[in-house]
Amino acid sequence: GFAALWAGQTLSQVGFQFQTLAMPVIAVTLLHATEADMGFLNAANTAAFLLVGLLAGGWVDRMRKRQVMIVADAVRAVAICAIPVLWSMGILAVWHLYVIAGLIGVATVFFDVGYQSYLPILVPSEQVGRANGVLEGTAQIARLGGPSVAGALLTIVAAPWLMLINAVGFACSAVLLGGIRDDERPRPVGERQRLLVEIREGIAFVVGQPLLRVLVTSTMLSNLGSTVIFTLLTLEVLRDLGLAPELLGVVFSAGAVGGIAGALFASRISERLGEGPSLRASTLLGTVGVAGFAVAAYLPSAGVLPTLMAAECTTSLAVVVFNMVQVTARQRLCPPPLLGRMNASIRFVVWGVMPIAALLAGWCGGL
Repeated sequence: GFAALWAGQTLSQVGFQFQTLAMPVIAVTLLHATEADMGFLNAANTAAFLLVGLLAGGWVDRMRKRQVMIVADAVRAVAICAIPVLWSMGILAVWHLYVIAGLIGVATVFFDVGYQSYLPILVPSEQVGRANGVLEGTAQIARLGGPSVAGALLTIVAAPWLMLINAVGFACSAVLLGGIRDDERPRPVGERQRLLVEIREGIAFVVGQPLLRVLVTSTMLSNLGSTVIFTLLTLEVLRDLGLAPELLGVVFSAGAVGGIAGALFASRISERLGEGPSLRASTLLGTVGVAGFAVAAYLPSAGVLPTLMAAECTTSLAVVVFNMVQVTARQRLCPPPLLGRMNASIRFVVWGVMPIAALLAGWCGGL
């Protein structure tokens, strides 16, 4: 079962790298998006975590998580196909991207809540950390080559058509998930309480755990700042600094080098330093990394690309180490019946701040 999950996520992550590059390139170069437009686009992409995140946790805990993930993959594949269709008809507009990003965001909320809650069901508890490492390492390897390949393809293929590769990745993930056989059983109806009561149980568990309270606060503040940066990064690179889209792909691929290193060594770092020191060190390293994106704007042209690549690499290393350590700690702390609601409660806060930060970025960038 884990092998099928791993294979599906590999294909999905490879396809996602094309979306990561193609979507902002479509907005900036084809639809001439402004700072405000990019703020709205990024807000639409993440708004679902704020709007339906808590409800998703309650619903997912009542359903078979694998089925939730299959439906979410199918919805994302269909929604993405709308972009090349609208482009071929000559009617693609920025507001279409808002709607499509919003639909993908809602499906992603359900997939991610189910995904993080399904892994402890699929593998023994003592192997959850290793399983997270394998999945995260694969995602970073996909990031290593995906953006560069996507950037190269942009020189010969229009960006909207690249989105089809992402749709294929999600479709393959759904098929592979459908072949998994597990022993998960939804909770009997007689054991359930009202949805709002169960949601409150998830929130109470997070609030009642000192470690989780610190992790949620730290991650929320980190996401607030990084969302502001990455909402405007495509405009900085393509418009203000004048780099070609394929070089933006090179920057994203450089981040995968740091991400792979983080995935390989996060468990060892945590074992050597301890979870708390590892989280503090990775947070401080991330601070250094994101500062590089601002510094690059004031350097001579020869230093711009290397600085952006170093900033992306350092940031990715820090983020992957932080996420792997804290996700493993969360999964180990939480009883299985609460996993969906615990993950949803945390994501409601740490991802729910992102659409607010994206709108803030668009407003500030416009000034």
